[in-house]
Amino acid sequence: MTFRLFLYLVWFSLLATASYAQPTRWCFSASDVLPTVEQPRRELRGVWLTTLSNLDWPSRPATTSQGEVQQRAELCRILDGLKASGINVVFFQTRVRGTVVYPSSIEPWDACITGTPGRAPGYDPLQFVIDECHKRQMQLHAWVVAYPIHKAATAKRLGSQALSKCKPSLCQLCGDQWMMDPGVPGTAEHIAAVCAEIVRRYDVDGINLDYIRYPESSIPFRDDATYRKYGAGQSRLQWRRENVTRTVRAIHNAVRAIKPWVCLSCSPVGKYADLPLHSARGWNARDAVAQDAVAWLNEGIMDLLLPMMYFTGEHFYPFAVDWSERSHQHTIAPGLGIYFLSAREKNWPLETITREMNFLRSLGQGQAYFRAKFLLANEKGLLRYCTNRFYSREALVPPLVSTREPLPAMPRAEISEQRWTLHLSWPPVEGAEYYNVYRLSDQSDDLEYAQPLAYYLRETHYDYTPALPTALWTRIAVTACDRYGRESVPAILAAAQSDTLPTQDTRLVVPDTLNCAVLIVDKTGRTIRRLPRGRHELYIGRLEPGFYQVLTDERQPQLLKQFWKN
Repeated sequence: MTFRLFLYLVWFSLLATASYAQPTRWCFSASDVLPTVEQPRRELRGVWLTTLSNLDWPSRPATTSQGEVQQRAELCRILDGLKASGINVVFFQTRVRGTVVYPSSIEPWDACITGTPGRAPGYDPLQFVIDECHKRQMQLHAWVVAYPIHKAATAKRLGSQALSKCKPSLCQLCGDQWMMDPGVPGTAEHIAAVCAEIVRRYDVDGINLDYIRYPESSIPFRDDATYRKYGAGQSRLQWRRENVTRTVRAIHNAVRAIKPWVCLSCSPVGKYADLPLHSARGWNARDAVAQDAVAWLNEGIMDLLLPMMYFTGEHFYPFAVDWSERSHQHTIAPGLGIYFLSAREKNWPLETITREMNFLRSLGQGQAYFRAKFLLANEKGLLRYCTNRFYSREALVPPLVSTREPLPAMPRAEISEQRWTLHLSWPPVEGAEYYNVYRLSDQSDDLEYAQPLAYYLRETHYDYTPALPTALWTRIAVTACDRYGRESVPAILAAAQSDTLPTQDTRLVVPDTLNCAVLIVDKTGRTIRRLPRGRHELYIGRLEPGFYQVLTDERQPQLLKQFWKN
């Protein structure tokens, strides 16, 4: 047992005891005070946006141009809501079931956009959602469902366009559901070609692989003939693992060859393997469905894991720790089953999800939510909790660790001040995709303790007008970021402070040429003393120790001096 797992057991026991001993303590609304872990500067905050069967978007197919306008407007409202709630990564279902939501030369259109399988709309939904996410400083990852393809009824409607018709050797009918066979070598190449097409044609930030595994036992999938043909003496489980890994490897190689900064992620089954003290009860990624996601991290063919941890209690916490300990410096952002908050599902209380959210943050993990509709519907107050408390501070998406390229150069930034505004500017940095601006604390240059002023700036300038004038005389940091999300060494700037001096004087003297009244204000902007026009000396010996500014008493005040009173 690792030390971290031991700490988990202690903490979870305390939580369980508290919940049992004081049941009313945990019955709260979103506005109640909860023990929330401090928000990090970098954290993946994702959500899955489902197009399958019009579950999240679009709410209805469009059969007219006006309907398409309404679809786009609906998507903008969804993205506005997600941005406001704190989400920074959208996993948009792009390959649905052997069908897609963009004009592809490989697979046909899904029915969710127009209502008819294979029928194209008058716009490109994938391009539209990418543009709109990037406008809102959110990443867009194309969600690709790997092995399950269309239902038998859909295949009939698609006719010759159906994958089961075009490439029958890659597919088998499992009841009323067609599946791609991972054991057939051509399966990996086909899915990799779809991912490569997406990456080549679109500015996606990532590819998110779903159902990149063998089906559960309830699906009548039969691969005996494939195993006899390709098994080559391996055990069935090891052979299956290698088949799935071959698909992941093919996708990785295809994506990296085109755009090496595109994040490759997957959503494995929520329990990786049995633990010494906790059984997965027959349902785990590695041994039940041949999905060795940890091996993919170790090999370097996967950047990010989003295990589907739609569980509670002992089914959640020890397995979350296990994922964390196997992360190998990669980002782990478990998926949370927020749809179970709904009274139509399991009717979980809000505390079930918020405890899990805080626990994941304490492990240094991000979070993702299945799915968008239940977050935006504010089930049990979750949206309010995210917006007002858990995600009240914006966060950057964690960087990829899959490159050895040098960091971007430090911006050669300059600063100037005019009245109540600081003007920052810098020439473009080679290789920089965007820039971040921070206000540093008085005690540290560490960006973890800085106040973010602007993230994902595409411009090479920024104006800062603080609410309080005293904040003008603070230190500012500017960093350049590349497509991998890695930041440069910060350029640290400060406005001219030659007049900001400690003083033990008892009298303030202003220039004889000044032809207006003068004010002394404290750090809150409150007027402490006023020197009438024509007077040039003011007694300040009784001022309390602190920071003060001397301003002209005009419609547009000018700063004359600032000082600390000792």
